[in-house]
Amino acid sequence: MNTYSAIAQIIVAISISVVWIFRFDNIVKEFKQYELRDLTRTMVGAAKISLATLLLAGIWYPPLVLVPALLMAFLMLSAQYFHFKVKNPLEKRVPSFLLLLLCLFIAAVSAQIIN
Repeated sequence: MNTYSAIAQIIVAISISVVWIFRFDNIVKEFKQYELRDLTRTMVGAAKISLATLLLAGIWYPPLVLVPALLMAFLMLSAQYFHFKVKNPLEKRVPSFLLLLLCLFIAAVSAQIIN
């Protein structure tokens, strides 16, 4: 199961990096739609990129994984809340929902709930 968790960690880290680095213009539009301040966007972005980095480092040092996975899951749950709040269509909700599931899977493997 650790192999699947490592693959999930890579998927989450790459997904976060692509969205928050290479598609940042979409993030700016979304945070305006959610009526959130630029400071909030900056803090969320820094947190997500930091957590993604820790998830990658956790492949080689597993004790790092549990807390970043749970924090990332919380951020994805928050994303779901804002998608519902502004009534975004399903296709905008799916990516953060899938990342939420992956983060919960990573956390479960890290906590040895799933062997």
